[in-house]
Amino acid sequence: MILYCAADLVWATRIKSTADALGVPCRPVRTVEMLRARLAEGQVRAVILDLETPETSLAILRALRAEQGGPGRDPDSRVHVLAFGPHVATELFQQAREAGADQVLARGAFDRSLAEILQGLNAPPRA
Repeated sequence: MILYCAADLVWATRIKSTADALGVPCRPVRTVEMLRARLAEGQVRAVILDLETPETSLAILRALRAEQGGPGRDPDSRVHVLAFGPHVATELFQQAREAGADQVLARGAFDRSLAEILQGLNAPPRA
């Protein structure tokens, strides 16, 4: 399952409809509490965070990394985090990286590659 936190209905709809068209299980998270509930529901492969709402997205990212423990954890069991935002938000991109995001993309790159991104995030870990 892929989780997503989107700043507005347009992005939430775009992510969800693309995932549905690809047959990729995808559910929203809006708070740290929702994140914890979704993690308890089943295997989460990835989380997509929209940096347009940095307080919420960074809080979710930090909570996820705290739940997963620190360095030395098996990388295959770690949830992949992709953050995206406006290309001018370089400071937010850096904050996301420092908080533990695995991948940070400008909104345009995310938009152009959304289907491929979702398919890649949903792929099983390499053996």
